[in-house]
Amino acid sequence: MAARPVSGRVRTEPLGEAVETAYAIARACQEHDQPDVPFSSLEGYRAAVANGWPDYAYERSLGLLDGEPVGLLTLGLPQDDNLDTVDLELGVLPSARRQGVGRALWELAVARTHELGRRHLIGPTVQRHPDGGAFATAMGATTGLEEIRSRLDLATVDQPHLDKLLAEAWAGAGDYRLVQWSGVAPDDIIDDVAYLSGRLLTDSPVGDLAWEAQKVDAERIREDERSRARRGRTTYHSGALRDGRLVAVTTISVENEKPAQIWQSITLVDPEHRGHRLGLVVKLENLRYVRESDPRVEVIDTFNAASNEHMLRVNRAMGFQPVESLIQWQKTVA
Repeated sequence: MAARPVSGRVRTEPLGEAVETAYAIARACQEHDQPDVPFSSLEGYRAAVANGWPDYAYERSLGLLDGEPVGLLTLGLPQDDNLDTVDLELGVLPSARRQGVGRALWELAVARTHELGRRHLIGPTVQRHPDGGAFATAMGATTGLEEIRSRLDLATVDQPHLDKLLAEAWAGAGDYRLVQWSGVAPDDIIDDVAYLSGRLLTDSPVGDLAWEAQKVDAERIREDERSRARRGRTTYHSGALRDGRLVAVTTISVENEKPAQIWQSITLVDPEHRGHRLGLVVKLENLRYVRESDPRVEVIDTFNAASNEHMLRVNRAMGFQPVESLIQWQKTVA
């Protein structure tokens, strides 16, 4: 992509090799928008940029104000499914907002969506700062999905309560067996992991977003895990087996250079095996697995659709507390 002049003061240009510049902008934006989420080191950020999700292509651009880089645009382009969508991350230094840089980067994103033959731009804003939502609305985007970020503080967690919850959950899941692993799943269950992972956008609320079911197979699961490892992340998984088949799974991801704050990721249960409290079983067992494997963990964050009352109720039972709301915005490009 060539540089694109926008006005006398604002222009955009491809990121190229300016990873340190992108890092400085991304870090400043997150420290302003989500100050309780620690940001990666420069080395960790370089690893993340060099090792994105294997089924995605990425385009990154800078927004410049009077020649100084103050904005960053990342476009994520799914390659195997959701071929009509473009995932958007757009940030402008707080000191440079409301001067046309965000609009210039947005217009670049719209233009690239046109050029690539795609139709939907999707990206988030943090609701604690209303300027993000006001910007998205001004750009013609509409609310697609509200998400809640919740946090479990392990310093104050009620462990006897968790032990009681786990015992009660296992009482309803007596015919199932626990399996745990870190990294790539064992060969005898990896096809089941792929099947469950492929149900994520089918079973989870997606609001009005134009997300379609993902095409997931065993090799995609393996490559996803290899990609996480190259980005310096360790994953912990717990699942429930019935007759040798994996029918429930959950994942926690740890960024190795900052293990105090970690992420609870997907929790999925095969529809045929719901009603046995398997989601709670695997989440509680995985929490114990991670704490035993890495005692440096202090807090766990997770995202859920605001409409996913079942999983929010499970999280509240474990002690998770809501921290903030995010909106996933969508713009359909004519």
